[in-house]
Amino acid sequence: MIKQHAKTGLGLIFTAIMLFPVYWMINVSLTKDTDMRADPPHLFPFDGTLEGYRAVIDQQMPYLGTSLFIGLGTVILTLLISAPAGFALAKLRPKGGGTLSFVLLIAQMIPGIIMAMGFYAIYLRLGVLNTVGGLILADSTIAVPFGVLIFTAFMSGIPDELINAALIDGASKWRTFVSVILPISRNAIVTVSLFAFLWAWSDFVFATTLDGGGDAQPITLGIYHYIGNNNQQWNAIMATAVVASIPATLLLILAQRYVAAGVTAGAVKD
Repeated sequence: MIKQHAKTGLGLIFTAIMLFPVYWMINVSLTKDTDMRADPPHLFPFDGTLEGYRAVIDQQMPYLGTSLFIGLGTVILTLLISAPAGFALAKLRPKGGGTLSFVLLIAQMIPGIIMAMGFYAIYLRLGVLNTVGGLILADSTIAVPFGVLIFTAFMSGIPDELINAALIDGASKWRTFVSVILPISRNAIVTVSLFAFLWAWSDFVFATTLDGGGDAQPITLGIYHYIGNNNQQWNAIMATAVVASIPATLLLILAQRYVAAGVTAGAVKD
């Protein structure tokens, strides 16, 4: 019993340590500029302000809208590419499928800044620099390899009898994929969609490299604009961070059980 209480207490301590940055972000978002450099720092904003959140409403809403559009566009493009590719690797078993899966795994190890530099040169030639579409395409290159691997693992566990039955009934392979495979791949779809959206939502490297001078910029650049050599609006920065974290938090809570099933799919074979 004592050991169990010790483990519980240790878990609470570690949880508090991990959640403290979140608390401090909220605390600073409510702190007045004049109290930012107080010594010792205020652990609770007794004389707080909502100026940071007013700045979010007045200045950051277009950035949030752009991030939402980029996130949804990245999700759609990622699903359109990765779901059919995962089905092909899992059930059609083309030649070189194993090599392709290995290449996709290696692709996830390429640093984002290296990819951003390559995209910059290509976009500059094509004239799509500082465009939302170009940013969606760039963000999708991060999510697609992950999506293909998740869909391949999940669809490998689908019985071949379902596919054979559909083919016997006269359905084409594409119709089988759309009408049979996709409806039972809900967990994988939710998992890939969630991670694709979160990657696009939190991206800063691609945004600052490929859309630094664009008219429509994501929220990560909106926060960055608050930071300057002589001007650092920390309550507005933290208020924006709080607001920007709400969609990601809600998505993680709502999709938690689907993600757990989608990520572990294919890990254990019967």
